[in-house]
Amino acid sequence: MSAPHLTLASASPRRRDLLARLGVVPDAIEPANIDETPLSSERPRDYALRMGEQKARAIEARGFVLAGDTVVAAGRRILPKTEEEGEARECLELLSGRRHIVLSSVVLRAPDGSIKSRLSENIVRFKSLSRDEIDAYIAGDEWRGKAGGYAIQGAAEGLIQWIRGSHSSVMGLPLFEARALLKSAGFALG
Repeated sequence: MSAPHLTLASASPRRRDLLARLGVVPDAIEPANIDETPLSSERPRDYALRMGEQKARAIEARGFVLAGDTVVAAGRRILPKTEEEGEARECLELLSGRRHIVLSSVVLRAPDGSIKSRLSENIVRFKSLSRDEIDAYIAGDEWRGKAGGYAIQGAAEGLIQWIRGSHSSVMGLPLFEARALLKSAGFALG
């Protein structure tokens, strides 16, 4: 019996690397091109699940499609995937010295179109950041395209006081949840 066909609906090298930790190499990689604008009054957890599901549904592929989304929220405020330096600086100033939530959805669409999803909820606390620390982080350019303006797998890890939850989830793919979905679908895992 051959292994099921899997398309990863993400261009993120982090998600590919994390998936490889489970012993899974996707047969295809096809980023989903969807509108990622939060709906008016949408809660962060609802947004994370909706984005993951929309990405999974947006891909025309045979076999299974694995998608996900990572959302950084300060209270009910969904922080952007920062594309401009000012946005990243604003996010880091907001997160400085306080806790925030990182939600990562993982969604598996089966060949019959059915959807299974899981959500990982994590709490992260940054130390109080000085202007020099923010400037240095911004200069490193790791913030570009990252939810909340930071990447935990880079220099920002040295600015995080503590995390409650899944490190892989904050990186972009909750491995515990992804493993459960893939295993239930019959994937051989490492």
